[in-house]
Amino acid sequence: MSEILMKIDLQKFLRHGKPIILELGCGQKKKEGAITVDKINLPNVDIVADLEEGLDFLPDTSIDEIHCRSVLEHINNFEKLMRAIVRVLKPDGKAFVFVPHFSNPYFYSDYTHKRHFGLYSFYYFVDSQKQLKRKVLNFYTDIRIEILKLKLIFRSPFWISRQLKKLFSLIVNSHRCLMEFYELHLCYFCPCYGIELIFRPAVKSEDK
Repeated sequence: MSEILMKIDLQKFLRHGKPIILELGCGQKKKEGAITVDKINLPNVDIVADLEEGLDFLPDTSIDEIHCRSVLEHINNFEKLMRAIVRVLKPDGKAFVFVPHFSNPYFYSDYTHKRHFGLYSFYYFVDSQKQLKRKVLNFYTDIRIEILKLKLIFRSPFWISRQLKKLFSLIVNSHRCLMEFYELHLCYFCPCYGIELIFRPAVKSEDK
């Protein structure tokens, strides 16, 4: 296990009663008001820790928001980190996540990327499959989340294609069936940049 470097008084933050926002894999940027965690000891990192090893430095149900942008594709033990995220979130806490879509051509340029994601990836952690036409298996793990919002993101560095993709995005994201149709039939014709989603821990059956 790698050593954890605390550059802040974490217990003081946990005790002060204000909402706790955690930013995982912040890199060189920092979300205002957030406690930042990264493997690399950069000036704006509050806790230097390897996310591959989870979030054992945080108590259960202690975090109000987790922000995780362009991070999960770098993780080998994805399920372990997902379990940690669900564990530390408060019952009404939310995770705001961005991951690259598998059709994104830039994904394969980064040699540090370990996995890609599709429309269905996070539904493997969902009990109710009512939102999807294609059902996915959810018995691989007991980690359970509730997906509150999911959107396919389309971007381009070129002005003309960027304008076309704005319109295309409005159409594709207007209905769940169109999102599923897009990924099955059109994703390599018009590649998707990534997936934005918001989820929270699922309510346990005994708590309902």
